[in-house]
Amino acid sequence: MSSLISTDLVGLDEDLGGTSTDVIRALAARVAASGRAGSADSLADDAIKREASVGTGVPGGIAIPHARSASVTEPTLAFSRLARTVGFGAPDGDADIVFMIAVPEGADGDHMTVLSTLARALIRDDFTAALRAAKTPADIVQLVDDEVSGEVAETRGATATSAAGATSASSSAADATGDGARRPKLVGVTACPTGIAHTFMAADALVAAAKRLGADLQIEPQGSGTVTPLDPAVIAEADAVIFAVDVDVRDQGRFAGKPVVRGPVKRGVDAPDAMVKEALAAAKDPNAARVGGTAGAAGTAAGSATEKQGFGSSLKRWLLTGVSYMIPFVAGGGLLLALGFLLSGYEIAGNAATVLTDYSLVNLPPEGLIYFLGAAAFQIGNLSMGFLVAALAGYIAYAIADRPGIAPGFVAGAVAVFMGAGFIGGLVGGLLAGFAAYWIGKPNVPRWLRGLMPVVIIPLLASIFASGLLVLVLGGPIAALTVALTDFLNGLSGTGAIVLGVILGLMMCIDLGGPVNKVAYSFAVAGLSAGSISDNPAPLMIMAAVMGAGMVPPLAMALASTVLYRKGFSQVERSNGTAAWLLGASFISEGAIPFAAADPLRVIPASMVGGAVTGAISMAAGVTSQAPHGGFFVFFAITGLGMWIVAILSGTVVSAVVLVLLKKFVRRGAAAGADASAEAAEAGSVVGQRSPVAA
Repeated sequence: MSSLISTDLVGLDEDLGGTSTDVIRALAARVAASGRAGSADSLADDAIKREASVGTGVPGGIAIPHARSASVTEPTLAFSRLARTVGFGAPDGDADIVFMIAVPEGADGDHMTVLSTLARALIRDDFTAALRAAKTPADIVQLVDDEVSGEVAETRGATATSAAGATSASSSAADATGDGARRPKLVGVTACPTGIAHTFMAADALVAAAKRLGADLQIEPQGSGTVTPLDPAVIAEADAVIFAVDVDVRDQGRFAGKPVVRGPVKRGVDAPDAMVKEALAAAKDPNAARVGGTAGAAGTAAGSATEKQGFGSSLKRWLLTGVSYMIPFVAGGGLLLALGFLLSGYEIAGNAATVLTDYSLVNLPPEGLIYFLGAAAFQIGNLSMGFLVAALAGYIAYAIADRPGIAPGFVAGAVAVFMGAGFIGGLVGGLLAGFAAYWIGKPNVPRWLRGLMPVVIIPLLASIFASGLLVLVLGGPIAALTVALTDFLNGLSGTGAIVLGVILGLMMCIDLGGPVNKVAYSFAVAGLSAGSISDNPAPLMIMAAVMGAGMVPPLAMALASTVLYRKGFSQVERSNGTAAWLLGASFISEGAIPFAAADPLRVIPASMVGGAVTGAISMAAGVTSQAPHGGFFVFFAITGLGMWIVAILSGTVVSAVVLVLLKKFVRRGAAAGADASAEAAEAGSVVGQRSPVAA
């Protein structure tokens, strides 16, 4: 395995600029100059996008910007000890030590283990002190090489079983404190989207906090490398669970019934003592939130029907899980359909199957090769779109009942299509299948029957129940409702279409990736399979309006902060604004979140006004989109592209102007004044959210 770092990747006591973006771009250029990345700009853009979502600063003056990037050719570390500190979002101030971790898309497990070892070392005072005392780049390289090979002395109070395995803290093999009392026992999971840095830093920070507070804690870091699961016996003895995660916990059913404390992975790094204290309190609270499901069940969904939370919250999570798994079918299928139309014209919709049956690459149709390839693209896209309702139903059922729910959910979705019930039938079928699978799998059964439950009995009985109800009772009424809804949407014109566009635009911008935004986006995506440019354009018009409105907030923030009113924004906000141009053009909502978090009472209303303008213009002009995502980069999937661009630009300008006016003439209260906003932005204290499909 090649070395992760070399002296040409190290800089000491240097000034790389005043913002995190400046530092990231400088380090990305350093990686590219060493021959380890094909494009400095591409690597920098990927890392800046990651930084805009959640700052990578951690307590102690450390920052770890990182990214997986197709431009990286081998896992690499670039290091800078800054002469001028820079804010990366740590709660205790700016960073003077920066490690940039650059990982290719297919990095192997050994490299992930090495990188996770380094990330864990960065929360140790001895290691960071050595970095600050180093005299030459060679000293830094030696420190890193020694650490990842295990030669630096471990001075932390906790011990790590392996870089990618479980992390634990315990005073001794015994379960008792010095006075004979039983020590509280905790378990937990840490996980971040990239699985490189924060996953392991949070694990060690929580373990150290538990030791300080007199508790035993074992953590399972679910990183990109090999994951060593916690011992089931350890989980069984635990008093409470800590989930410091930004992604779903794998096999969450193992923790079913335990009191649980949840938070983002960065909170595990920034405030580990608070999370441990909350877990210790939850262990003594009979009303504390608990992990849903049945312990030891073959399949228990994350946050299943028994978890202590409102039905509305659970329902939203189940439906959005189905939508998130459905989107790849829609995205790939929609773009292939659009590509087919681009190559072969709209008449290919009725001819693709015949063309592919009657002709081949060695026997091309009279229209030629391009026409044949367009037919192939359309047919593949059409087949992909055919999975939309089945995937939606299958993964709604999965969200409720885990793996035993998938088969009956897919069957219910297929039945919904057969009955003409469309995506509404898929929603109902997925819920029915999920609840049936969950309740059928809940009772304890004899040992000899347990192996058959998840693979035979649950899928069989749940399919009979859910699909039987659709065929015999519910399918017909839902199909009639679907037809009525389709007719209503097709009948919208003039004022009705504009009002719908305004509503959709407002929903897309009111919470920037939150529940309301997701409802609007899910509604648009779910209707794509029924859309047709010639026969049923309304769902495609809704998709165009939703995507256009969702692009407005980041584009407006970019315009306001980098062009119209630079002095009204902090340096960090201006840097975020530069990145927001690309994020907005790609329909990625994260670009606006740092601005909204720092100044919500002015940013959110301004965004909503612009989103409403874009939605109204798009619907009034009859613009359609066959792609559910991609922004300007899926221009070939947009009909009425010129008016769509006009709609987006209009909304962007309106939002930016409104925001500038609000900043100039509407003052915030003393407790949330402009200075506080600037300080919060400079500290990077923004916790990012995911866009409806990004992440």
